[in-house]
Amino acid sequence: MSTITLETPIKRGDNTVTEVTVSKPNSGALRGVALLPLLQMDVNAMALVLPRITTPTLTQPEVLALDPADLMQFATEVTGFLLPKSALADFPTM
Repeated sequence: MSTITLETPIKRGDNTVTEVTVSKPNSGALRGVALLPLLQMDVNAMALVLPRITTPTLTQPEVLALDPADLMQFATEVTGFLLPKSALADFPTM
């Protein structure tokens, strides 16, 4: 689980969402989605999965309207969740 601070907050009526927590998906959250597009950070695949694993829950239209920098943050988190620890060890850290 990790928290992402949005570059461009999401407006919801009178409220503004500035931070979103992303949980590691279980197999059920990935149903109906091919894993390869998720690993390729496909926008449509992310739009299906992110509403299932975010708090507050992002809607599919909100995911599709995200600032590209925010979408990249989410996609990086999701991709990291899908890789085994042995593969993550080879990734450079910031």
